[in-house]
Amino acid sequence: MADFTKVLVANRGEIALRVLKTAKAMGFETVAVYSEADKDAPHVAFADEAVCIGPAQVNQSYLVIEKIIEACKKTGAQAVHPGYGFLSENTDFCAACQAEGITFIGPDPKAIELMGNKRLAKIEMINAGVPCIPGYEGADQLDNALFEEASKIGYPIMVKAAAGGGGRGMRLVHESSEFLEQLKTAKSEALNAFGSDEIILEKAVISPRHIEIQVFADRHGNCIYLGERDCSVQRRHQKVVEEAPSPFVSEELRQKMGEAAVNAAKACDYVGAGTVEFLTDAKGNFYFLEMNTRLQVEHPVTELITGVDLVAWQLIIAAGGLLPKTQEEVTIKGHAMEVRLYAEDPALGFMPQTGEILRWQFAQGDGLRMDAGIQQGQLVTPFYDPMLAKVIAYGENRDQARRRLMASLKKIELLGVRSNRGFLYNILQHDVFAQGEATTAFIEQSFAQDKTLTPHPLTNKQQALAGWLFYLNSAFTNPDVLERGFWRNSNPAPTWFDLLCVSDAHSVAVHVTDSRNKSFLLQAGDESFCVSLEEFDSQTLRFNEDGVSKTQIFAFGQDGLFLNTHEGCVFIEDMTHAPAVSADGAGNGQIKASMDGGIIDVLINEGDTVSKGQSLVVLEAMKMEHSMKADTSGIVKSVHIQKGDQVKGRQLLVEIESDANEMEEPEAV
Repeated sequence: MADFTKVLVANRGEIALRVLKTAKAMGFETVAVYSEADKDAPHVAFADEAVCIGPAQVNQSYLVIEKIIEACKKTGAQAVHPGYGFLSENTDFCAACQAEGITFIGPDPKAIELMGNKRLAKIEMINAGVPCIPGYEGADQLDNALFEEASKIGYPIMVKAAAGGGGRGMRLVHESSEFLEQLKTAKSEALNAFGSDEIILEKAVISPRHIEIQVFADRHGNCIYLGERDCSVQRRHQKVVEEAPSPFVSEELRQKMGEAAVNAAKACDYVGAGTVEFLTDAKGNFYFLEMNTRLQVEHPVTELITGVDLVAWQLIIAAGGLLPKTQEEVTIKGHAMEVRLYAEDPALGFMPQTGEILRWQFAQGDGLRMDAGIQQGQLVTPFYDPMLAKVIAYGENRDQARRRLMASLKKIELLGVRSNRGFLYNILQHDVFAQGEATTAFIEQSFAQDKTLTPHPLTNKQQALAGWLFYLNSAFTNPDVLERGFWRNSNPAPTWFDLLCVSDAHSVAVHVTDSRNKSFLLQAGDESFCVSLEEFDSQTLRFNEDGVSKTQIFAFGQDGLFLNTHEGCVFIEDMTHAPAVSADGAGNGQIKASMDGGIIDVLINEGDTVSKGQSLVVLEAMKMEHSMKADTSGIVKSVHIQKGDQVKGRQLLVEIESDANEMEEPEAV
């Protein structure tokens, strides 16, 4: 029986805060760790004690085992909860904790090591009789050997990082001509993300369902499953929507998959919370995918339908206790759904976003849950995964849960960084998803044309409101205007605003039509809007239009206006009084960083000839690689960075002297 009274959470963000809350509620003292970039994060303030463990970079803070162990010793924490990600599935970390007499809230090193390697785990599952996808999990990792094995399996195949997860190091290959290039990319990504480029190959199951089973085991030989989660809606093999129970799984299939998952857990002497993931085909055949030896991101949906606090169970099991329920006592009631709110822009290829959170508000009420690790005023940095929060809803049935989740998303007010809110809302609204028919091919096949996936200009209404907000912001900071209201002599000309949103320029006219009643006429594009002001403060505009009272949420940053829209927030600049400048758009040869990040590869040298669209620099930010490509063909004039550099968003990386700049032959006269 382990005896601990103080728990250190070796993580950050929403999962750190979520674990700390349960630990505190159970009477444990709590300790948070944080990097220099996270000093103002909510989990730091919430814990009883907090220890700074180093700079922002994860390899100097959250991934340094010695610093976590030292934080335990410094604070007297006798147990560590690893959350998910970072060191949660690190065998060495688990072993180091045990060597220091610190209780690791999770399985033993043997199980972590086995299930952390897809190749070894699959071999063990085959031996345990768990259904597995045909493929190659051999020790020969030479490219030619893998190419030959892929030919034996038959295309299409999945190339997977053996030590990986979260879709990194994973590629779908349709034909042999693509194999070696995709293998190289997968290995590079896997080595960078997990420190190992070991690969397994599997026959691709086309358009499957991704179903996972939550298992729990104690040290007394008891192991149960707590139903399934459907995680089929994915983008680049990363989960977007998770729900429980699955609309696809029958009671009979649930039992078969649950028993297979329990067998998988018993095969590795598993202890604690774990998840066994399966792929299922349309006929209900299921195949082992992997086992995650930690708490899952999507664990809240299981908690809501079973009435179980999984973190509380983890703490009970870690202390040597029995499972609180038997298999017969596990019941499933209602339906739950979860989506992951990310700081990313779906319209720009899901490019991660950074910046200061200027406003953060969300709905609370029946069936709604928000697991978030952010707060107003906090900086979203490029150093970590871009997930900001998990939006979760529960209902008596699937459609009620879906409607509540959509309503919750609609009421989110997140300003300062772009998010995927509109993308998530539109998925939940889509007929295929609403009918419970989404597979892993849903986004690619049914959702690829959604308007949130491509850039689109501001609507005339949004332009008009933006111009009005710039006008009001100026007026309400002018004492003279406040003193006389909006009264002006005669019938004055409108105030014009030149606005810029990304690369789109807009002109908006603001007319004061009745100063006493604070009435305005706004003109944008070919539309006019008659509005009257009801309330204006630092982030809320209330106005009346056609007898209907409406609200627009906004925030002014240092350089412009953030406007809350269905797609998320949009950033608008007032260029009315800006000096004329030359265009800095596509084709000018000025290759700039798309965001803050680290340079992990420079693919060109000064003097090289490059073609438009050619990859020049690889930048890593928020655990993803991004290629900076040539926007014009020409000669590389200057390279301003080198591998290993940290750069800021919009920092100039490479200059190209375009072919278009060459002197043309004079026309004959």
